[in-house]
Amino acid sequence: MAPAMPLIRLENIVKRYGSHVVVDDVSLDIAPGQVIAVIGPSGAGKSTLLRCINLLETPDSGVIRLGDIDVQAGARLDRVKLAQLRRRVGMVFQSFNLFPHLTVLRNVSLAQQRALNRSKDEADERSMELLRRVGLADKATQFPSRCSGGQQQRIAIARALALDPEVMLFDEPTSALDPELGLEVLAVMRELAGTGMTMIVVTHEMHFAEDVSNEVVVMAQGRILEHGPSRQVMREPGHERTRRFLAAVLNR
Repeated sequence: MAPAMPLIRLENIVKRYGSHVVVDDVSLDIAPGQVIAVIGPSGAGKSTLLRCINLLETPDSGVIRLGDIDVQAGARLDRVKLAQLRRRVGMVFQSFNLFPHLTVLRNVSLAQQRALNRSKDEADERSMELLRRVGLADKATQFPSRCSGGQQQRIAIARALALDPEVMLFDEPTSALDPELGLEVLAVMRELAGTGMTMIVVTHEMHFAEDVSNEVVVMAQGRILEHGPSRQVMREPGHERTRRFLAAVLNR
């Protein structure tokens, strides 16, 4: 069988802050349904790369392709194309970024009404479906402050899924949570991966990287050090820097 065409293609992505190169000539293909774990030491450029994909950060050079949408760094991107790209890419951040003055249900429904022109009833029906999926239907009328950190992150996942994205980006979604609450979030992500959702996950959860992702990308100093099947990279890394990183995180 011929390999699947990439859903996302990154070509020679570079991102600088002043003279500091944060992402340095990164190229990567992600096929539909793949789960890619991105690991590496702090300051490696992992989160910045993720934010370049949906243009929360604008690359200084390179090309981003998402399906039939091409974004050339430096070229003017019209608002329609930007909105189309962001609707196709859901993102979950380290911090939950929920609206504190809105109920859980409204947090999930509001963007559907604004971005997808769904009626309130349609949006609420979809929101309840997703809240049931993440185990939080009973929290629909609560405010975020009445929910635990793990629950708030699961609400944030439901909110991102509510726009029916083709790709989900996760930026260290468990890093602000204690281990027990983090397991709640990882369980939802495992279920999501099992449905065939295309996912790129920046994570320090090494068991998730090995057991759930199809491939692992290791970054350091803005570059990809190695990239391959998850079990191979995690158990038999080819790069000395990867071996040192894994020894440090696995032996803590």
